[in-house]
Amino acid sequence: MRKVFALVLVLCSPAAFAQDKPPPTVGGKPLVQIKPKDAPKEPKAKPQSVAVRMLACLEIDDETKERLNCFDAIFPPKPKARVPAPKAVTDCTAFKEEDGRLKCFNSFAEKLPKPAKPPEPAAR
Repeated sequence: MRKVFALVLVLCSPAAFAQDKPPPTVGGKPLVQIKPKDAPKEPKAKPQSVAVRMLACLEIDDETKERLNCFDAIFPPKPKARVPAPKAVTDCTAFKEEDGRLKCFNSFAEKLPKPAKPPEPAAR
């Protein structure tokens, strides 16, 4: 019985000593464990301009909730009681009525110039 007690005491004492020490630090800050990356991530896509995203909304059927949701994703609505005549596309967010907001967005999006397409490579 004494041998078992002595064995338990010997095995448990290093654990007790290890708990007394604070975690290792560098410059007064605790060390941080870095996790390995699972898989290489694809490079992030270049963010599209507001004009390109608005033109993409024009491809959705006119006078539909989907088109309004597309515009609202670009410019979240901020309804106001009285709305003056919109001077910029961001003023469209002030309309409470969905139809008014959609017509406002359409009026600005239809005025945008279509982006130039890159030239096709010459055939040999």
